[in-house]
Amino acid sequence: MNRILAVALLGSALIGGAAFAQSTQPSDRAAPAAAAHPAEKMALKGNWRASKLMGLNVYNEANEKLGDVNELLVDKSGKINAVVIGIGGFLGMGEHDIAVSIDKLKFVEEPVRTSSTGTSTTSRDTTTGAASTTTTNRNANDWVPDHAVMNGNKEQLKALPQFKYSDYN
Repeated sequence: MNRILAVALLGSALIGGAAFAQSTQPSDRAAPAAAAHPAEKMALKGNWRASKLMGLNVYNEANEKLGDVNELLVDKSGKINAVVIGIGGFLGMGEHDIAVSIDKLKFVEEPVRTSSTGTSTTSRDTTTGAASTTTTNRNANDWVPDHAVMNGNKEQLKALPQFKYSDYN
């Protein structure tokens, strides 16, 4: 019985020592950021999440809905080169995609004014992308603008060349 106990203790010491040796890291692989500075919070207030811009409604100056943002085209340095907007269509069918430079859009952080009532506003539900008529009290830093504004009407924008990903391969 003593021999079995001694073998068991010796075996667990050998296995435990091997496991302990594997869990330690050499000093040259230690994370330099942890030793250098405590975690610093980046100043990100006022930024928007690109994922929340997808599906963002685009209106003209007359508050007529033109379409919505389908894609952001980004260069290798991270700069947004173009925004693909789906004009017209219904549930994605019959939509005419156009690509415009980001400077053609003006992002607005207040709800679109409707002509029906003064207290009713059209807002975008950021989790589903569905439009609804509600009164909202939006947080100034909710990571997404309410909508975008662009010059033109649907007919003018549908006359622009259609954007096709296959044309740029």
